[in-house]
Amino acid sequence: METVVSGIRSTGKLHLGNYYGAVQNFVKMQHEYNCFFFIADYHSLTTHPTPDDLHGNVKQVLIEYLAAGIDPEKATIYVQSDVPQIAELYLFLNMNAYMGELERSTSFKDKVRSQPDNVNAGLLTYPVLMAADIIIHKATKVPVGKDQEQHLEMARTFGNRFNRLYNTEYFPESFAFSFSDKLVKVPGLDGKGKMGKSEGEANAVYLSDSVEVIRKKVMRAVSDSGPTEENQPKPEPIQNLFDLMKIVSSADTYSHFDELYNKCQIRYGDFKKQLAEDMIIATEPVREKINAIAADTDYLSKVAKLGAEKARESASKTIREVREIIGFRSF
Repeated sequence: METVVSGIRSTGKLHLGNYYGAVQNFVKMQHEYNCFFFIADYHSLTTHPTPDDLHGNVKQVLIEYLAAGIDPEKATIYVQSDVPQIAELYLFLNMNAYMGELERSTSFKDKVRSQPDNVNAGLLTYPVLMAADIIIHKATKVPVGKDQEQHLEMARTFGNRFNRLYNTEYFPESFAFSFSDKLVKVPGLDGKGKMGKSEGEANAVYLSDSVEVIRKKVMRAVSDSGPTEENQPKPEPIQNLFDLMKIVSSADTYSHFDELYNKCQIRYGDFKKQLAEDMIIATEPVREKINAIAADTDYLSKVAKLGAEKARESASKTIREVREIIGFRSF
């Protein structure tokens, strides 16, 4: 059975983009692959969270992973910092990662531009830590979006470099993997691009949002004054709302409003009310589970400990063998 590894940074709640773009596929994958799904709290340190934020965000992602249907008996769900072997492999790989290649990383260049007052070493070596996350379990499949493919290529580079340096075939190559033939891109409510945490609270609908909050967010979503000609192309903000409706609503509902738009008869108030109600219905089962699981601290503790044990078992074997390959010996 091939090994799949994927992680999500513990920087806040999961939104519809996370759910439809990734987590739903995780739920299906766990039945067919040896899956490791981790909460990337080491990675979140690059943005300097407070201790309360750090723990609270890790807990929230764990709750929502479980509520979405990831089964801790089938997949290994763990917190990155519960597996210290990852940090050790990160150190070993850093010794063979070169400044030039790290500085050429697209994500590093983007971070330098977006947060010039916080260009820390963790941002520079982010691809090395990501490589350690993947190859610690010898994963061959990694579900990533387009924006992470360069990092995955670098992970292959670091693994292959280790193999060449120590004349071994120890680390396998890992490749991007989409479990579903159909990639789901979930747009945000701000009229520009995809749904995301960094674009602000109003841009994203979170799995844990209350019914009232979902209605308010959708009603405030960016729209325009309406079509002026029949069958005219939809501008991006309107197309985004229709794309959201395609994800959460029935095909009949989508066709109804698409026809109204094409006939210049659409009323955005009615359209948004329908979109909000369909979002509420689509997320209701997960929302109810989030509330139930959040109240069960004993269960959360049990899941975290089980995941840490399973992940450490895999990671310990890798580190033990890597140390031997490098030449570390006990006296």
